[in-house]
Amino acid sequence: PGPDLLRLRPPSMANFARQAAALLRAGGRRGVLARPRPLFVPSVRRFSDMRFAKTHEWVRVQGEESVLGISDFAQGQLGEVVYCDLPDAGATFKGSETICTLESVKAVGEVYAPADCEVIEANEKLSDEPSLVNSSPEADGWLVKIKLSGGLSGLMDRAAYDKHVEAESKEE
Repeated sequence: PGPDLLRLRPPSMANFARQAAALLRAGGRRGVLARPRPLFVPSVRRFSDMRFAKTHEWVRVQGEESVLGISDFAQGQLGEVVYCDLPDAGATFKGSETICTLESVKAVGEVYAPADCEVIEANEKLSDEPSLVNSSPEADGWLVKIKLSGGLSGLMDRAAYDKHVEAESKEE
């Protein structure tokens, strides 16, 4: 490296902060945005395709199969889940039948089939880590994958479900 490279210094943080503040005060003039954009924008999946039952189960339709779990409200009411009794693949259920049970330190909760369905797969992670139902009820804590043979017309979207939960909470 030549002598010119040795004279280069990194800008001080104070100088950088002054320049950034001046650009923000200028309202983004000089071709710079008023608010710097983050380098990495995490993607957040919107669960607009989720439907909820009044009994606090959720269903997410993914093509030919659907995923079934319990809502965050339900896991909070149930308490720490210590055991999940899940059905085997191939089992069939009528709408509103108990599809599985969740045992917690407080109670045993029943999970109901949202419609007539056949179980395709049970979440095997729950046998080793049933607390996933509590820590991630609407993602990793899903219970079963099912093939629906009945409609989901009686289920609510997120906004309607949130109103339902609010009304139910006031009753307690």
